[in-house]
Amino acid sequence: RERPRIRLSTLDMGRLQGLPDGSLGREYVRFLEDNKVSPDTRMPPKFVDDEELAYVIQRYREVHDLMHTLLGMPTNMLGEVVVKWFEAIQTGLPMCVLGAAFGPVRLSTRKLQVLATELVPWAIRSGLNSSCVLNVYYEQRWEQPVESLREELGIFPPP
Repeated sequence: RERPRIRLSTLDMGRLQGLPDGSLGREYVRFLEDNKVSPDTRMPPKFVDDEELAYVIQRYREVHDLMHTLLGMPTNMLGEVVVKWFEAIQTGLPMCVLGAAFGPVRLSTRKLQVLATELVPWAIRSGLNSSCVLNVYYEQRWEQPVESLREELGIFPPP
């Protein structure tokens, strides 16, 4: 049974950088570069004895940056909160629910208004409408246009 991993050791960054603009692979690499992040910064799960559950948690962590890419959200506080709302709806994981609920306390009044009136309703609709994003074999989708993958998964275009 395959257990794909998204790590620098499993990615051909040069190939992904060479993919067309708008493809999942190219946009993912652009996201990593623009935000100075790496898939290798995700810590392995701790205190999880079940091997399968540990893999699911690891996979969740490794696809988090792909969620930013698919949802078109930056890594600032507002973007992180929106991604957490989507992930909370998708997974029900307590850490996502807590991030969605308490992350907004650090936002300005203006950003809270945008969050409440536009972004959270969109994230909830997309999370409820889309198929499980943890089950996608992203490693086989690098060439696919982001918009096409969003449509296939049932993620509405970002507001």
